[in-house]
Amino acid sequence: MRVNKKTAFILGLFVWLVAVPFVHGVVPWLISLRWGGCGWAENQPKFWNLLGLLPVLIASGCLIWVMILGFANIPEQAKLEWNASFLITKGPYAFSRNPMYLGELGLWFGWSVFYGSAAIFIVFILLCVIVNYVILPREEHLLEKRFGEVYLLYKNTVPRWLGKFWNN
Repeated sequence: MRVNKKTAFILGLFVWLVAVPFVHGVVPWLISLRWGGCGWAENQPKFWNLLGLLPVLIASGCLIWVMILGFANIPEQAKLEWNASFLITKGPYAFSRNPMYLGELGLWFGWSVFYGSAAIFIVFILLCVIVNYVILPREEHLLEKRFGEVYLLYKNTVPRWLGKFWNN
């Protein structure tokens, strides 16, 4: 299904301003309420819990950068599909092929530290495994089919996550 640029922008705003904050902000908070955590005293986080806000802030900045870049590159007629209908290779995509997943996982890690929650950390680990071994291989295969040699060159130049250690 194709939509015009204005409709794609409105749908994108909903995803970025409602769905992403709910899934990666409200859900970890709800998990912390249900299964508790450690490090908090009298409903106040201790210093080491506050350190979890650092990855939350960095991840949020990364996601905002991805959002702005995505909005700036919306074509006049956008295809509504799960995978990208256009390839972005600049900005955070010059450092990681998956800055959005990196940001989302960074949020879950940061929240696990902030809330001192083993349950949130377990979800973080599960998400890492699912994204790296289920979602990304499928997405990369589809991107190779859609963008061909251009994507293969990008894939061979930019790491999946960050740095050579994480490169796939």
